[in-house]
This record gives sequence, structure tokens and C-alpha cells, in this order.
Amino acid sequence: MRLKIEHTTVYRFETPVVYGLQQLRKTPKSSYNQSVISWEIDIVGGRKEVSFEDHHHNTTELISFDPNVTELSVSSSGAVEITENAGILGAHHGMTPLWLYAMTTPRTEVGPGTRAFIKGMDAQPGIPELHDLSERIRTQVPYTLGSSAPDWSAEDSIEAGQGVCQDHTHIMIACARAMKLPARYASGYLMLNETTTQDAMHAWAEVHVEGLGWVGFDVSNGVSPDTRYVRVATGLDYSDAAPISGTRIGGINEELHVSIQVVQQ
Repeated sequence: MRLKIEHTTVYRFETPVVYGLQQLRKTPKSSYNQSVISWEIDIVGGRKEVSFEDHHHNTTELISFDPNVTELSVSSSGAVEITENAGILGAHHGMTPLWLYAMTTPRTEVGPGTRAFIKGMDAQPGIPELHDLSERIRTQVPYTLGSSAPDWSAEDSIEAGQGVCQDHTHIMIACARAMKLPARYASGYLMLNETTTQDAMHAWAEVHVEGLGWVGFDVSNGVSPDTRYVRVATGLDYSDAAPISGTRIGGINEELHVSIQVVQQ
């Protein structure tokens, strides 16, 4: 399946931005079961300083604000071809060692909530057991739009009993790592059946399973990623795969507007 993607992020400020830098991770990867046919980025109110691949093989653009702007617009668009793989990506590759993905982070620390989810599970669970785990997470921590904070950990969302895709992903990763399974955070685009317009990217977990390699689990939707999913960035948690991060001087009272369209081409 070939998907066409348009993603626009607009920042507006009440006062001028004196200086600012942003890191973008919005460019899909050509790897595993997907091939980027075309991709371009248009920036108004700033410029691209450099483009590079980080240690997770994420394409990263560093952009700067033009002096004293009150609005910055970043538009990304392109087409990606995806082949069906039942969510199984296969063997690990790249410079980042596999053992790194078994390490915990502040957002994926193991606590009582995580231990309760994996209680009684096999030490080396297979795909059916991991899907069962995903379903328990989805049931006990229901998806609730706007219910969590960006800096919540897996234990925070378990305690709150609600969350969004970012929280579901952190919980799944924490559970996998508690069982000594390497796991990573994946962010990207998802073509929805009910609408073509969205206001945020999607997130899911990838767990390294013995004999299969990396396998994706979208806890929020209760499935493994299929041809509707486009992988953009991966990392130990959200902080490694955030679509935009950065810093600035000036520019008070920020207003953020995001528009994403994903359609079959």
C-alpha cells in the first residue's frame, strides 16, 4: 500500500522569538517493510541548518528560527510504500546494540503496576502472550484523550488508570524490559478509517522476540502494525522519538496548531 502524508506544525507567539532551535523527527525511515518514495520539508519563519541520522537511525533535521519572528511553520509531505509483514520487522540491525533497549529510563521504570501486569507470565513469552499483555494494558488503562501529561511515566499512567498511545507504549516497554526483553518506542503515522485529518502522530511499542526479531504492538488499537502504519522514529522512550523538541529565547504565550493527513494514494 502507498500512503500520502501531509503534516503541518505551526507555532505562533505573542512576542518575537529572539533565538530558537528545533530538532525535527518527522521524516520516515526506508527500512524493513517500508520504502520512502518522496519526502520534502518546507519551513516558513526559519531555516534548516543541518540534517543527520542519530544513534537510533532516525533522520533528524535541526532548524533555526529567523530573528524576531512571531510565527514558525514546518510542513512535511511525501509518499511511502508499505508491504504487509504482520507486524514482524525481523532481525536487529544498525549501530545501536540490542542490549541498550533492555535498559530502563525514567519513563519506563518498573514498579508495582508493571509487575502486576506481567505476574505469572513466562520468562520468554511468545507473540500470543505479548498480545494478551497488550490487551490487559488496553483494558485496565483505557485510552482517554487528553488524560495524561507529556512527562508521565508508565507507572504514572497505570496509577491514573488512563492514558493515550504514548502512555500505552511506555507501559508495554516497561513490562517487556521487566522480563529482560529488549523493547523500543516507535512513533509514526497511522491511516485512520474514520477520518483523514488528525492532530498528532501515533506511537506503538516494538519488542524483540527470540527467533523473530522486532515485533510491533499497538496497544491503543489492540493490533500489530500493518500497511496503515508508517514508522518515523524509534528510541528508548518518547524523548528519543519526539517529532519536535528544542529551545528558544523569547516568544511568550505559545500557540501550537498541528494538522496531519494520511490517505491511500
